[in-house]
Parts: sequence; C-alpha cells; structure tokens
Amino acid sequence: MIINLTPHPLHIFPAQTPDRIASGSVEPLRVIPPSQDYPPARLGQVVLRTDFIDDMIPVDQVAFGPSTGQVSQLPASVPGTWYVVSLVVGLAATHRTDLLVPHEYVRDLDGSIIGSRRLARPSRQAPVIEAAETNLSRLPVAA
Repeated sequence: MIINLTPHPLHIFPAQTPDRIASGSVEPLRVIPPSQDYPPARLGQVVLRTDFIDDMIPVDQVAFGPSTGQVSQLPASVPGTWYVVSLVVGLAATHRTDLLVPHEYVRDLDGSIIGSRRLARPSRQAPVIEAAETNLSRLPVAA
C-alpha cells in the first residue's frame, strides 16, 4: 500500500515519458491522491535569529530538520505500507526505511513539475564505487 503524505496528487508516468510534455498528452500509470487520514508531512524548523542585509532585507538563520524537531508527525511504520513524502522530508528522515519521494520529474512545457516517472528511497549514504567500475582508471593523468 502507498500512502501519499504530500498535499497534492502524485502522477506517476510511464518510464519512457520525456522530461517535458504538454499537459494531458501522456496518461499517468497511476495517480495517488493525498491521504485523507494523515496531514501532509512537513520539515521541522526553528528560527534562531533574524539579521538584516542590503537595504534591510530580513534574513532568518533557520535550523531545519532532525536537530530541530525532526519532521512533522509521520505515521508509525506498518509492514507492507510505503509513505510518499517530499524530498526535503525524506532526506531529514533517512532513518525511516518506509519513506519514498518522487524521482525523475516530468514537467509541463512551462517547466512546472506535473509528476514523476519513478519513486525513490532517500539515503544519506552513497555506495563506494571502485575506479574500475566508473572507468576512472582510463582517465588521463595530468603531468
């Protein structure tokens, strides 16, 4: 089961969908409506202070994410259930293995995001890639 904890419907398009399309020109594989049972997941934040720069433009120093109150109330993990959240929420809660985020965005011709081709599980740890796997061993070395 997939539960959408974003405030808008998620349109999942076929894998071959181009990055930009005319709205309505490609039928989504699935549309996942926002949850009626849970509020949208939001990133926690605390304003630490406000400074003023260049002609008195206010600039807040803000602590975001896990060190400040995490994210808003996420539902408890339930086996077999995935929760879709925004990328910033997913990155702030990488300790959760049941969170998904939209990935490989599809935009309309004006550049607005209208969906994605995939979902992803956010992680803060990148795999170690051997030089041979990435072809780095064949790059010329500066003398």
